[in-house]
Amino acid sequence: MSDENKFNFSEEEKNKQITNEMNKEAAVEEKKDAVKKDAKGLFASVKTFMSELLDFRDDTDRDATITAIKADIPFKGATAWILVCSIFVASIGLNANSTAVVIGAMLISPLMGPILGVGLSIAINDIDTLKKSLINLAIMIVLSLLTAFLFFWLFPLSEETSELLGRTRPDIRDVLIAFFGGLALIIARTKRGTIASVIFGVAIATALMPPLCTAGYGLAEGNWVYFGGAMYLFTINTIFIALATFLVLKILRFPMLKYANSAKRKRISRIATVVAIIVMIPAIWTFLTVLQESKYERDYKDFIANEIQANPNLWLQRDHMEIENREISLYFNGDVSEEMISDLQNEIQDYENLKNFELVINANKTRSADRLIESLDRAYDDLDRKDNVIDGLQKQIEDLETNISNLNKVIESKNTSKNAVSFSALSRDAKIRFNDLEYFGYAKMLESKDFINIDTVTVANVRWKVELSDSMVVTKERDLQKWLKNELKVDTVFIRRN
Repeated sequence: MSDENKFNFSEEEKNKQITNEMNKEAAVEEKKDAVKKDAKGLFASVKTFMSELLDFRDDTDRDATITAIKADIPFKGATAWILVCSIFVASIGLNANSTAVVIGAMLISPLMGPILGVGLSIAINDIDTLKKSLINLAIMIVLSLLTAFLFFWLFPLSEETSELLGRTRPDIRDVLIAFFGGLALIIARTKRGTIASVIFGVAIATALMPPLCTAGYGLAEGNWVYFGGAMYLFTINTIFIALATFLVLKILRFPMLKYANSAKRKRISRIATVVAIIVMIPAIWTFLTVLQESKYERDYKDFIANEIQANPNLWLQRDHMEIENREISLYFNGDVSEEMISDLQNEIQDYENLKNFELVINANKTRSADRLIESLDRAYDDLDRKDNVIDGLQKQIEDLETNISNLNKVIESKNTSKNAVSFSALSRDAKIRFNDLEYFGYAKMLESKDFINIDTVTVANVRWKVELSDSMVVTKERDLQKWLKNELKVDTVFIRRN
């Protein structure tokens, strides 16, 4: 073999090499297809699992749901009385600042019926049920406000409790609680075999009852800010529960109510659509408004914490934010330099939601920290002087009490016979033995039963504490009479009650 073709491969070897390369490419493609099939199978399995996990349409009882919701709409008879009782319980809980009592009132209150009826009637195009739901909702609100008003009018609060104040200003959390609580409620209602624990839990979470009681308190006190805030919170809860009901029933494709007259069906359909839009517009507006207010509050708290309270050179006394006027007012103790004011006005621009707010600085320029310390020292000196004066007066009072006691003894020694008992000692012992005595006195008295013969008798005048029962007073007077006979060495003592 020559050097020229020593390294040349034969035709057979070339074909074998090409075949191996093609087999490798085919194996790679086959593995890719297998991976794709496995991925598709995994995706299909996950999809099937999630569908079975979250799909609740197959477990829905449409007819039973509609019947149950319509049955809970009317407010009359026992339902009305249950509502009145639950309002009283909730009002007492707010008055006593007891969360447990307020929760108990939520569990027994029948407030959800008309609200679910509004959502149902709009979803299934039932104008008669809508009218009935709105009328009963109005009755429910008026009855609740009247009951809460009467309670707080007859039993006014001595102070505003945290349970009460927590229902005067809604925020974005109240909106979300109402919406998702409404979703949970209507989903539980549509399930075969209503989940009672879910319904009770939603009644607690959405808290329809406390805002009505707080509104009644606002009416009783003439506080329209509390009344407006509480009714605003109740309106938010009502709208979003009804909205959640409407959306779920639409998703579940509850059958629309059919009318024999096509013109009437179209008219009612338009009315239901308009009502749905009217309900959704304020719901969206309320959500966006409360969401924006929550953003303002969040940035405001961050600004106070990071820029004011974290600065050791600033002594913040109080602060206030007015969202409507876009104004933040800060009140400081001591002087605040122009440089510091400029820095605060620049730093507020770093907070996205506070850029358009005006920062108003109120500083007490005449009272620096040094002057406050001086004032504090002077106050301590004044207190020390007052303490010395009080000690001197106390000594004088003690001396006077001693003199009075000595004078009483002299007077008693002159006005009593040799064998007579000292009145001061007798009255002191009487109070020790009978601590329910509030008044005690005794004297010798002349009396005549036949207007000829004269006898000398001992009379004791007493007054007891008012909380003692009559039987207890009689017993104590009998013991007192026996004790006085022994002390005064007499046969007869008359007890007279003042």
